[in-house]
Amino acid sequence: MSLKIALIQQHAGLEPGENRERGAKAFLQAARAGAGLAAFAELAFSRFLPQVPATEARLLEAEPVPGPTTDLFGRLAKETGVVAVLNVFERAGRATYDSSPVIDGDGSLLGVTRMAHIMEGPGFHEKGYYAPADAGRLVFPTSVGKIGVAICYDRHFPEYMRALRLQGAELVVVPQAGAVGEWTEGIFEAELQTAAFQNGYFAALVNRVGREEEIEFSGESFVVDPDGRVIARAPRGADHILYAECDLGKNRSCHARRHFLEDRRPGLYRRLGLTDDGP
Repeated sequence: MSLKIALIQQHAGLEPGENRERGAKAFLQAARAGAGLAAFAELAFSRFLPQVPATEARLLEAEPVPGPTTDLFGRLAKETGVVAVLNVFERAGRATYDSSPVIDGDGSLLGVTRMAHIMEGPGFHEKGYYAPADAGRLVFPTSVGKIGVAICYDRHFPEYMRALRLQGAELVVVPQAGAVGEWTEGIFEAELQTAAFQNGYFAALVNRVGREEEIEFSGESFVVDPDGRVIARAPRGADHILYAECDLGKNRSCHARRHFLEDRRPGLYRRLGLTDDGP
């Protein structure tokens, strides 16, 4: 199955409503261009709040799911038939999360993946904002295929990236907030190339862009195929919709499917004290 995806790389202003409107226009543009799935970057519809330590006022900016963002894109998904992978600052009860709702092409909210690993560092004061997810779905059976989500920091953990494959992911979407100069040249691409190659899926990293209070986000979104090749890349520093054709049939004939996954030894891993409990 060939799937055209759209990664919506855009800046965010101070007003969430304006950010959602900008995202909605880009979503409709992607639909007109023939995309079957459109994905947004981390906290795409707000400023990147963890640039500074959390305050009560900032925590009040979290929104429920379902809520204003999922309601809007649910309507657009139903209108266009395009699957939407979002990312929002979510409030659920007394806890707040970095969350990616996944909306199917009929407008239904399939569920939410919440970030599992939470980091703390200059410009990324995330532990004051996000509770770590302890459970939940990582992969969703959508109208265009089985879609997995690894939110930003989660992609650094090989166990998580393997778990996506064990749950059946054909395409993994990575909503990211990556800054200019944050990483050694090429390492983020190499990391996702390795995950795609070792696990046998397409991987699509969609980054935010623009200068904010403390950080300038770089953009440079990209897509990797299951052979580990970068097949599409967005520019640095510009709002952009990156399109890529993903032949999901390649997952069945890649190295991971023919060799790596078949030759795994979960029983050995358990005896060695590792945590891989996959089939």
